[in-house]
Amino acid sequence: MKNHPEELTDLVTDLPRFEQALTELAGLVGLELTGLTADHISVRCHQVATAERWKRGLSQLGTLFSENQINGRPICLFALRQPLQVGPWAIDVIELPWPGNKLYRHEGWEHVEIVLRGEPETLGARAMALLSDEGLLRPGISFKTSSPKGDKERLPNPTLAVTNGVVTIKFHPWTLKEIVASEAA
Repeated sequence: MKNHPEELTDLVTDLPRFEQALTELAGLVGLELTGLTADHISVRCHQVATAERWKRGLSQLGTLFSENQINGRPICLFALRQPLQVGPWAIDVIELPWPGNKLYRHEGWEHVEIVLRGEPETLGARAMALLSDEGLLRPGISFKTSSPKGDKERLPNPTLAVTNGVVTIKFHPWTLKEIVASEAA
């Protein structure tokens, strides 16, 4: 985020921490990040004022292409004009959820989402096959499945999330742009 808006200074400062934590988590669970497709990166915040400030900043770096209610809270999706370099990826979509009921340990970058093409029903098995059994059994590592759904989404969008409580790696069968396009169909 070269020449970033002032509203995003905290996110720019937080990116190296996130990248290091992401690399550490991937190493712990035996996940090789190179060769995987990262669709987007997401932030978390505790205050509506922070979400609004980040929205103003992200609006200066890209286009808001979706603002939808998911699981009872607004989530904004931005397509960046210049991709953000995160680990081995150039990511051009940022997800900005408004605060919900859950308080996160950290305000800033929280997860990256990987697209695993294939049948939605087999997403969990395909994602788990990329992870080492030893890594998943480590203390502090947890995983869960879910199916977040926007009000108008037509594509099944299962998720497998792996976390160490600091950062999360999520797997989906579709990109966010495909999910948003399904809403208009």
